[in-house]
This record gives sequence, structure tokens and C-alpha cells, in this order.
Amino acid sequence: MIGKPRGTRDFLPEDMAKRRWLEQKMRQIFEKYGYEEIATPTFENLELFTLKSGEQIMEEIYAFEDKAGRKLALRPELTAPVIRLYVEKLQMEAKPLKFYYFGNCFRYDRPQKARYREFWQFGCELIGSNRPEAIAELIAMSYDLLKSVGLKNIVLRVGNLDILRRFLDSIGKNDRQVMRLIDKKDFESLEKIMGNDFYTFKRFIETKNIDTINFPEAERMKEILSFLDEFSIPYNLDLGIARGLEYYIGVVFEIDAPKLGAEKQIAGGGEYNLVTLLGGRHVATAGFAIGFDRVLIALESEGFEFPLPEKPVYVAYMHGMVKEAIKVARMLRSNGIKVSMDLMARNISKSLEYANRKGMRYAIIVAPDEWKNGKVLLKDMEKGEQEEVEIEKIVEKL
Repeated sequence: MIGKPRGTRDFLPEDMAKRRWLEQKMRQIFEKYGYEEIATPTFENLELFTLKSGEQIMEEIYAFEDKAGRKLALRPELTAPVIRLYVEKLQMEAKPLKFYYFGNCFRYDRPQKARYREFWQFGCELIGSNRPEAIAELIAMSYDLLKSVGLKNIVLRVGNLDILRRFLDSIGKNDRQVMRLIDKKDFESLEKIMGNDFYTFKRFIETKNIDTINFPEAERMKEILSFLDEFSIPYNLDLGIARGLEYYIGVVFEIDAPKLGAEKQIAGGGEYNLVTLLGGRHVATAGFAIGFDRVLIALESEGFEFPLPEKPVYVAYMHGMVKEAIKVARMLRSNGIKVSMDLMARNISKSLEYANRKGMRYAIIVAPDEWKNGKVLLKDMEKGEQEEVEIEKIVEKL
């Protein structure tokens, strides 16, 4: 037997019903804010990812050469492909551009709860505006989206990398190693590097009131937070957010679902500078990504009841009545009714047993005596009741 690759999953019909419902809900929110959907290839040129993250990313991605020797990679995230698309085709378009997207990504991580080697992301990019109200709306949309799909227990944390780097400059500790340790929340290593400055650093990142920060960058941050208040979005100031990708600048934010434990982060993003790195003219950019799989797990952990899709009507038939059953199925489908027809030539008893096991509410039985009179039998599987119905009145009965 050949099994699925490690870190991947199969999705059964009940799984897909939940995923499609959540997918549709998220699309509705993005479009409510005026965002348009785009899609990029599942694989890209390897350089797109090594250019922004360095060769060390090779350990984390699925990279390969095609038959012509071109170096390619399955996408580990979706921001870089979207910005590649912008630089390649859309630089002259009217600004701002507001895009959202949904797709699968691939990373060679150690599989564990809420972390997979193939995973799905929703995300969006705002290209062309970094005004305080624009950044505030982006953050508000991320929170609104997660609340709108039914999550109750989430926490929004908002930080600012310009302010964080300004502070690290003031203590002479602004380098990549320190930023990586801050992102990993490795305070033990930070204490060794910072020495006596560590406790000053701890007090700084634990600041809960932006008014106590005297750096020039704090003025813009105050304005953005005031707009978040206008959107009625609850947030916590967290100046210790570093974000893992080095192209982030300015305002950054993360949203947690505390019930998920160590893998609690379900969304994150902020302002970034990737366009010039990919050969484009400088333009303000910001966006965020949502861990689609983690949102599903978070909803399930809160006991969320997903709406169940409508079950099809089952059409069974007696021996020799298959063509008549096909006519009934066609008529129902043409009226927008889901139909599952017996495809095993079972007897009526076995057919109804199957319909019952599949949870179907109604079964239509096509039998010769009723058919001669322009009728079929309609059985309510839930109530166990059965009645004769004229063929032309089946739709209104259902």
C-alpha cells in the first residue's frame, strides 16, 4: 500500500464541506472591503524566494530542477509571488491596488499539531498607500474577517518595527541576530547578548501605552492606533513583535487564538518593502496572511457548529424503470435540486437503506404502477412517511 507523504492530509467530504464554507465566508469579507481575487503559480523560480530570504531558506522549501535545468520551488508563502506579479505586469495600474488570494503552500517543516508541509493560506496585499487610515483599515479587516467567520476568542497584537529598531539602536543592539531572537521570543539568549540592557529592553517591549514612547516614529503609530479605535477594533500594543521575514518595516501585527497553544498565531502581517528587491519602482505595500488550517482548528476547538450542506434527494427505482428514474433526476436537477440516483441497480429495500446511511432526508421511488398514473412515491426518511406525488408537483413538495 502506498500512503500519503508525511505532513500532508486527505480531506473527506465532511472536511471539504467545512473548508468550502469557510473559504466562501472569507472571500465575502475581503470583497466587502473592495479587494479583488488573484492567483499565482504553485511553483516559481527559486530565486524569488532566495533573493529575499537568503540561501538558508533552501532547508525549508521544496526546490527542484525541471528537465531543462531551471531551478524552481514550490511556493512556501504567497506574498513574494504576488509582488512578482505586480512588478511584472501591474506597476502602471491606478493605485491603490487591493488584492486577495487563497492557495496551498509548501514548507519542509517538522509536522506537528496545526503545522503541515502542505498548508493553505488566505492573504491580501494593499499596494500604493501607507496612510495611517489605510494601514488601520487593513488591520481592522483582518480582525473583522476572523470574528465574522465565528471565532470568539482571538487577540490582536500591534507593534512597530521602526520603533523597535530605534530602541535597539539606542542600546547598540540593532542587528539580524537580535531581531531573530526577538521573533523567536528567546529571552534567555537575548539576556546573554544584551547584558544589563536586557531589563531595559523588557520594560520597553512590555509598554502598553504608545504615549510613553518618545521616538519620532511614535507619532504615526499613535495616529494609526487612533484609527483602529474608530474601527472599534480591540488591540494590545506589543512592541516585541519582530516578524520572521526581514522585508517587514513599520507597523506589524499578529492575531492569536490562545486555545491553540504553541501554534496559536492564526494571522500576521504589516508593512513591508519587497517591490524594489524584485526590481520594481518603490511603492508602499502592506498585507497579511491567514493560516486557513489553523482557523479551522481554532473554530473546532471553540465548539463551532459548521452549517451542513443540503443533502441530495435520492432517486430509487424498481426493476426495469431506470430510464424513467433518469427522467425524474433530470427534471429535479434542472430545477436546481441536488439528486443522487441509484447507480447499483439495487432493490428498493437496499436503496432506501443506502439513502438512510448517507443521511438523505428524501427518497423518490419510481415504480411502474404509480408511473402509469403520472406519479412517484415520495418518502420522508426522517419521519418514515411515504405518499404518492404527481410528477409535475415533486419540486414544490421538496
